[in-house]
Amino acid sequence: QVQLVESGGDSVQAGGSLRLSCEGSGNTYSSYCIAWFRQPPGKEREGVAAIDSDGNTTYVDSLKGRFTIFQDNAKKVVYLDMNSLKPEDTDMYYCAADEFVCGYPDFASVDLYSDWGQGTQVTVSS
Repeated sequence: QVQLVESGGDSVQAGGSLRLSCEGSGNTYSSYCIAWFRQPPGKEREGVAAIDSDGNTTYVDSLKGRFTIFQDNAKKVVYLDMNSLKPEDTDMYYCAADEFVCGYPDFASVDLYSDWGQGTQVTVSS
């Protein structure tokens, strides 16, 4: 099992930017998919972006261009850069990981991931 810890969530004004981090520890996967999800209160988690062990990325169409996922393999950290933030981006953000090949739209299926972090809150005010 991989332990994941998210950080970087904060309260920002609309139009601002944030960088979220997802740091992994424990067992490692030789081939993996790590994804960011977000969850509004009372709603299901929705996939935001994913990156695989080869550095291939995939995004939900609605966020492509504003959000960027990338990784630092040496540090075992996956980042999510979020730009031009909007109030509707206000959510709890989670990272998840498992050993499979990322693809669209499969990466957004919560059932495919066995490892989850505790989440980090992003609040965007207008």
